[in-house]
Parts: sequence; C-alpha cells; structure tokens
Amino acid sequence: MIKIGDTLPEVTFSLRKDGISSNPTTADIFAGKKVVLFAVPGAFTPTCSEAHLPGYVTLFDKFAAKGIDNIVCTSVNDAFVMSAWGDAHNAEHLIMLADGGAEFTSAIGLTKQTATFGGMRSQRYAMLVEDGVVKVLNIEAPGKFEVSDAETMLALC
Repeated sequence: MIKIGDTLPEVTFSLRKDGISSNPTTADIFAGKKVVLFAVPGAFTPTCSEAHLPGYVTLFDKFAAKGIDNIVCTSVNDAFVMSAWGDAHNAEHLIMLADGGAEFTSAIGLTKQTATFGGMRSQRYAMLVEDGVVKVLNIEAPGKFEVSDAETMLALC
C-alpha cells in the first residue's frame, strides 16, 4: 500500500470535460503541482454525493488560497459517470478523474471488493500530493467518513 513519501505510480486515466474525452497520465495531473486527491467508492452513492464531494466543491477557494493547484476526485467509475456526477454537484473547478479499470487504485494498494454492490472499488481516502510525492495520506476505516473530508484536508494543507 502507498505511504507518505512514496511517488504516485504512472498510469493513464480517463477524463471527460466539457464534452471532450482525454487520457491524462499521472504526470499530466501531478507533476510540478500541489494537488489534493480524494477517492470515493462510487459516484452518485449517498456519503460520496451528500458529504464527500460537496465539501471539496464548497471549500475549493480556500484550498486555492493555501496554494493548492488542483483538487482531484477519483473513483472506479467511467469518465462519463464521473463527468455527469461532477456536473450534478457543480464541481466544475475539480478534476473528476475516472479510474474505470481500477489500475491506479490497484497500483497504490487501496482497492476493496464490494461484491454485488459494484465489484472492485476504491477505499475512501484523501491525500496531499506535491510534484507526484505523497505528503499526507488519510485512509478511512471501513464504513467511516472522518479523515478524508475537505475540512480535515484543508487544515493539513
């Protein structure tokens, strides 16, 4: 499992923004930048939609004021779902990054098997990444939402 001080693995993601699809790499997203990355088990699910994503949308300007270049939300969903979910929650300032095949999530060791809920998914976590290196890593205990929320991460930036 990834830990503080590790460099993020190089993978290719899917992204759909403003009706255009692209495939940015880890380097495209994180190189030379200070980024808050948070992951959710699934777009449009209750905690993810009611608390996790909205917190980052609401506090975006405060993160920017602290020198954060980007806030990235990722999930083991496809780019169309991530784009629609971002649109539904006014997340136009966030990067809604799809890890559809769980390549990134697997490479950092933060997968979880949810069986009939949706199969392979991501654990809920948040991290502060500077130039591709993990500086802060907050992984939620199963069924919890206490350390990966926007307020906690803002205090750590």
